Amino acid sequence: MKVEGRNAVYELLKTDKEIDKIMIDRGLKDESAKRLLNTVKSHKVKVQFVDRRLLDKESESKRHQGFIAIVSDYKYFEVSDILEEVKGKDGFILVLSEITDPHNLGSIIRVAECAGVDGVIIGRDRSAQVNDTVMRVSEGALNHVKVARVTNINNAIDELKNNGFWIYAAEVGGNDIYKTDFKGNICLVIGGEDTGVKRLTKEKCDAIVSIPMFGKVNSLNASVACGVAVYEAIRQRRKGE
Repeated sequence: MKVEGRNAVYELLKTDKEIDKIMIDRGLKDESAKRLLNTVKSHKVKVQFVDRRLLDKESESKRHQGFIAIVSDYKYFEVSDILEEVKGKDGFILVLSEITDPHNLGSIIRVAECAGVDGVIIGRDRSAQVNDTVMRVSEGALNHVKVARVTNINNAIDELKNNGFWIYAAEVGGNDIYKTDFKGNICLVIGGEDTGVKRLTKEKCDAIVSIPMFGKVNSLNASVACGVAVYEAIRQRRKGE
């Protein structure tokens, strides 16, 4: 898997992930590039200086900024790993139900990391998987968020409920998110771009919550809706700190 761009490579270096090599444009001379190169060297990672044409050829995004890291394929976590993360505190987990656009998946993972969400659960089928695009769009956030992949989303929700989590589906026609109590162990279920949260999955949830709409368009992009809902929950959970 390729990790492209200066920020994404910098965030990668903060982790313990195994890096095969980092390809760097040999013509870079700006201060930002020099600082990142020094960081790369301090990690004793294999470096390959190449012509920019090769980077352009290797790049999926065409926005590599002179740095492309080659790493092993993403290793998914287990739901149990995420539950271990929340022991001794109020947990906050996202479940993504059929998010098929890798750009949305990458954006949601970036939101999750910025908000301090404990983990993200995705399905094995009918879902975007972690790939180069997701890594790039997440701007390196994927290196710091536990993503679990499961065969059955509904079974994963049952496991969370058995561990004391309240499950909220973000969907049209539910309770106002600004009047919903998001304290304690919570899980937000975000539905697919076109399908929303599936009926059987909604039936597993403790409540349906909705973002108020005041315009003529009645829905938000999945990653935008996720960001709004997540930060309302964070606002409530931090109140009084």
